[in-house]
Amino acid sequence: MHVCISLVLPQACPPSSRHIRAVQCSSYNNQPFMGRLYEWEPFNEVPIEQQCELNCRAIGFRFYVRQSERVIDGTPCGQNETSLCVAGKCTSLGCDEYLGSGRVVDKCGVCGGDNSTCRLVSGVFKHSLSKIGYHKIVEIPEGATKINVTEMVKSRNYLALRSRSGRSIINGNWAIDRPGKYEGAGTMFTYRRPNEISSTAGESFLAEGPTNEILDVYVSKKISLNPKKVTVVGLLVFFFFVSGSGRYSPPPTENQVPSVQPPRREREYNWKLTGATECSASCGKGQLKKFMLSFFFSFYWDIGEWSECSKTCGLGMQHRQVLCRQVYANRTLNVHTSRCRHLERPETASTCQLKICSEWQIRSEWTSCSVPCGLGQRSREVHCVSNVGDFVPDEECNMNLRPNDVENCDMGACAKSWFYTEWGNRCSAECGMGVRTRGVLCLTNQISSLPLEGCGSERPADSQVCNNGPCENRIEWFTGPWSQCSAECGTGTQQRSVVCLMKSNEGFTVMPPYECSSLDKPLRQQSCSLKACGAKWYHTDWSACSKTCEGGFRVREVRCLSDDMLSREGCDVQLKPEEKEDCNPEPCIPLIDENCRDKYFNCNVVVQARLCVYDYYKTTCCASCSRVAHKQSTYRRQS
Repeated sequence: MHVCISLVLPQACPPSSRHIRAVQCSSYNNQPFMGRLYEWEPFNEVPIEQQCELNCRAIGFRFYVRQSERVIDGTPCGQNETSLCVAGKCTSLGCDEYLGSGRVVDKCGVCGGDNSTCRLVSGVFKHSLSKIGYHKIVEIPEGATKINVTEMVKSRNYLALRSRSGRSIINGNWAIDRPGKYEGAGTMFTYRRPNEISSTAGESFLAEGPTNEILDVYVSKKISLNPKKVTVVGLLVFFFFVSGSGRYSPPPTENQVPSVQPPRREREYNWKLTGATECSASCGKGQLKKFMLSFFFSFYWDIGEWSECSKTCGLGMQHRQVLCRQVYANRTLNVHTSRCRHLERPETASTCQLKICSEWQIRSEWTSCSVPCGLGQRSREVHCVSNVGDFVPDEECNMNLRPNDVENCDMGACAKSWFYTEWGNRCSAECGMGVRTRGVLCLTNQISSLPLEGCGSERPADSQVCNNGPCENRIEWFTGPWSQCSAECGTGTQQRSVVCLMKSNEGFTVMPPYECSSLDKPLRQQSCSLKACGAKWYHTDWSACSKTCEGGFRVREVRCLSDDMLSREGCDVQLKPEEKEDCNPEPCIPLIDENCRDKYFNCNVVVQARLCVYDYYKTTCCASCSRVAHKQSTYRRQS
């Protein structure tokens, strides 16, 4: 006998294996119950808090018994087979295979992840199908997780799944598979197809992933009795998660808002104790019979209306309320969600799209590459265009679907050549043998310097021998040291001695300058600058005096200038030169009348006798008396 505990095992259990609960229940087959022997099988329709009790049902009878308060440690429990009973408690097995760790696989398929290593890819597909055959809907890339492809409204078509290698996984080769689990691309797909006539729900594919190859989802259109009638895929929603580098090919279709699925109801039967007979013995061990009646509770998911779409255009989300309700005594009650655990819980959130938003459009061809050779870039115009053809901001389009407007381009390897300068005019030796040099570079035609070995061919010489003549009796200009700069700041001048000398074994001999006339004579004087002076006062020459005598004034312009001769305000105001001063204070010389002449030759005697104060002599000796008056006024002004 084989016992199989369904955990995370590398391979499936053998078909002949029995579940560990069945083994534990069968151990009571040889123990009398109420005076007779029964064969027992597991009874699992118990609340979650009783999952770790051993409840067994008598095979062929309509009652069950709790045979033990605890099952054997390691017995699976809960809604999935990754939880185990330990010491009578249902403990979850984490994705790291440690009990009670609480770690779960995130949407990206990472154990203990935070959903940050992948992105959601979703879409809504609605399209008229006029041709019979398989029509591709969407490509599911390698590495996709949490895959959900659902036909929201029932149609006469079938979903199909095929790998890129050509292997049909579900509904391929014109065959229709039964609903169930199908393995493909490294994961397990659950294929659902409601069979109820009254059901309006469509088909679906579900898989946890990750996939290990690219898959294609198709819609298979059946042969219609009315060939002219166009079959329509009611509404198909798909979403899955891919890593940041995953590829996705969206279908070129029109998207719509998903419809509401109607509630689905199923009945759950249970046993109810209604009474028992009296014990067959008044003392000691006896027997009594219990009476059990079968009744049912009708549990169903009560589905509310979808909320409005979260976005007015493009892909959004909508939500609805889903409650577990019970039909009892011609009325309904809200009950705990665990009562509906045997029913598939409808989704509470769904993608939606009221209309297509703006789309990306490529408005130009690629430009030529930015370089004639090697690696460069080229660009093109990509705009977000509204449904009326206007340019709108990029944020109104899906940035994940934006076409590249810049890409690299390879124009092939660049040609490489040796580049060199002219030989230098200066020899390393002033006389005798020396060396002169030139620059040598290996360059591409993109002017990017390469290592000298990059050109491969023979490298041109970068030095050669030079000879400036014999050193004996050589005539040259010799210079002395430069003098100090003539200005402490700003621009000044400095000088040095320049002498024509002849060099011989005995020493140097001063030669006349004309002996060195064939040689370039060094400069005797050059400009120099020790430091910037900073701002200081500058002024112009004085203007002409406003008056020629008896006191006038003259002016000049004074400015504070920096080293670059721009006006500044950094000069010392106390050192500012005067902009105005007095001039020509002497009295004016009287105008001499041309008719003022001496009438006598001895007028000098009149002057000596100081007789000019009298009008007679002032008129008779007019010229001499006028000269005396001018001299006296000048003397008084100077004193």
